Amino acid sequence: MASWEGKTRGGVLGYKIFVWTLRHLGLGFAYFLLSFVVLYFMAASGKAFGAIYRFYRNILLYSPLRSFFSIYGNYYMFGQILLDKIAMLAGFRQKFTFRFEGEEHLRSMTEGGLLVSAHVGNWEIAGQLLNRLERKVNIILFDAEHRRISSYLSDVMSERNVNFIVIRDDFSHLTEIREALGRSEIVAMHGDRHIEGNKTMSIDFMGRPALFPIGPVNMAATFGVPVSFVFAVKETRSHYHFFATPLQRVARSANPLKREAAYRSALLAYTAKFEEIVRRYPLQWFNYYDFWKQPAVTAGTNL
Repeated sequence: MASWEGKTRGGVLGYKIFVWTLRHLGLGFAYFLLSFVVLYFMAASGKAFGAIYRFYRNILLYSPLRSFFSIYGNYYMFGQILLDKIAMLAGFRQKFTFRFEGEEHLRSMTEGGLLVSAHVGNWEIAGQLLNRLERKVNIILFDAEHRRISSYLSDVMSERNVNFIVIRDDFSHLTEIREALGRSEIVAMHGDRHIEGNKTMSIDFMGRPALFPIGPVNMAATFGVPVSFVFAVKETRSHYHFFATPLQRVARSANPLKREAAYRSALLAYTAKFEEIVRRYPLQWFNYYDFWKQPAVTAGTNL
């Protein structure tokens, strides 16, 4: 898997436009505008278009025509989910319904824990479940652009049950994570991308080897907290389905071989559920770079 650059499309201005549209013209009108905006992004996305096309054509083995229309569906779904995300954060939650599968696993996470998701569906709706559980969630963010976006979204949030923890070069974010877990709160992060220099492990995914960061499972082992793999997908215009796996613990060991085995076991469980979700909802994996590309020389594991 080629390393991710740590940046995601979109900026604060785009979010402001979306919020204004939602408040004054409604979600339906925003969806209508989105159907045209998608065409522009398809034409202008360049490398992203090629990467997602190869996913549909080479990994899922779609025909060229089906692959092309799947890209439109993927971009349109991405836009809808972005709008839904902002709508929910800005207080329009009554417009959506939710099905929570595995809620009992998170209810048993009474002393804090880690949620690991991926860039599939709309994982931020986990906050809806945590509202029901009266738990606070701390979302780990990776890039400077997200810092500006999170600052703006904090201003429009109707309920502040979400806190953002930004990864910093001085590792001060680890203190924030430790303190949050010490308060029996939830920490949530993605586990499907790595930035250059991160420690990784090669795992078979969708029939081909890809590199996954060990950071999430290492965090679970280091802080001694249970981990659940969570995914939230859009099933209809206004309905979401949330999945949470049974809790598991990642053994901490000073022995390199035992540590590697523990990490691999946890990552295999994560990627198995991740692949199941991607195959079931192929239009909702928002991966716009060559996920399976690896360096010319790899040793399988990079611990």
